[in-house]
Amino acid sequence: MKRIAVLKGGMSSERDVSLVSGAECAKALRAEGYDVTEIDVAPNLWEQLHAADPDVVFNALHGDWGEDGRVQGVLDLFGAPYTHSGVMASALAMDKHRSKAVLRDVGITVSEGYLVPRLSAAKEHPMEPPYVVKPNGQGSSQGIYIVREGEEPAAAMADNEAMGELVLVEKFVPGRELTVAVMDGKALAVTEIIPNTEWYDYEAKYADGGSSHVVPAEISKDATELCLTWAALAHQALGCRGITRADFRFNDINDDLTDIVNKMVMLEVNTQPGMTPTSLAPEQAAHDGMNFGQLCRWIVEDASWPR
Repeated sequence: MKRIAVLKGGMSSERDVSLVSGAECAKALRAEGYDVTEIDVAPNLWEQLHAADPDVVFNALHGDWGEDGRVQGVLDLFGAPYTHSGVMASALAMDKHRSKAVLRDVGITVSEGYLVPRLSAAKEHPMEPPYVVKPNGQGSSQGIYIVREGEEPAAAMADNEAMGELVLVEKFVPGRELTVAVMDGKALAVTEIIPNTEWYDYEAKYADGGSSHVVPAEISKDATELCLTWAALAHQALGCRGITRADFRFNDINDDLTDIVNKMVMLEVNTQPGMTPTSLAPEQAAHDGMNFGQLCRWIVEDASWPR
C-alpha cells in the first residue's frame, strides 16, 4: 500500500482554501485504498516529510510557499515522487508578468499590462481607466482593485503591504469568465463561471452560492476550440505537469464575433487548481467521465521525481 503525504494549509493567504482542498483529497485517496498522512505545512516541512516517510507527496497547497516553486524545491531535495508542476513551471506561472511574456511569445493573447510600484499606483493612475491592479504573485482574486472610468486611483492599496512593493496593472478586459483544465497536456472542457457578485472575486470563488458553473460553456465551436488549444499550449509552454487550469475572459458583448482571437484573453495559468469535488478542475474531469476519487488517484500515479 502506497503511503501518501498530502500537503495542505501552509503559510500563504490561501491557507484556508488549501486546508479544504487537502482534506478532500486525503479523504478521496483513503477511499481509493492509499495510506494517507495529512501534513499542515509549517516552516519545518523538511522534518515533517521525513517523519511521514511517504512514497508519494500530494501537493494540495495554494498560493505563495505552495505553488511558486519554493515548496517544489524542497520536494526536489527530499527525493520522493510528487504531484503537479515542478520548480521552474511553478515559479514562472505564479509570476503573472513574466508568464504573460511566455504566453504572448507562443501566440496567446494576454491582457496589456506592466509592473509599477504599489505606492505610485495608489497615488496616480498608471494607465487610463478602466484597469485592474493585482499582486504579481498571488491567486484566488485576493488584493485586487478594479478602477473604472471616472474613478480616482485605489488609494487603499497603499496600506495593503501583502500585495508587495511592485504590483501588476492590467487593462480591464470585459466579458465572460471561462476556464479550462488541462490533464497531462490534454484540455478537458470549457466552463463558464457566472459570479453572483459584481465580478469573480474571492467570495464568488469560495463562498457557498458565490457563483454558478456552466460546463460545457454555451459558446461557439470556434471559441471553444480556441480555449482548448490555448490552454494546452500554455500548459506546454510554461513546462507544467499534472493538472493545471487556465482562466480566460471572452468579450462577446457585441455581435461581431469574426475576430475570435482578439476577443479571447488568457488571464493566467494555475498550477495548483482548487481540489474539492465541486472545484472547477474536478468538475471538468467529472464531465469527462472521471470522478473525484479517480482524479486524485490519477494525480498520485502521475507523480514523479524530479518534475
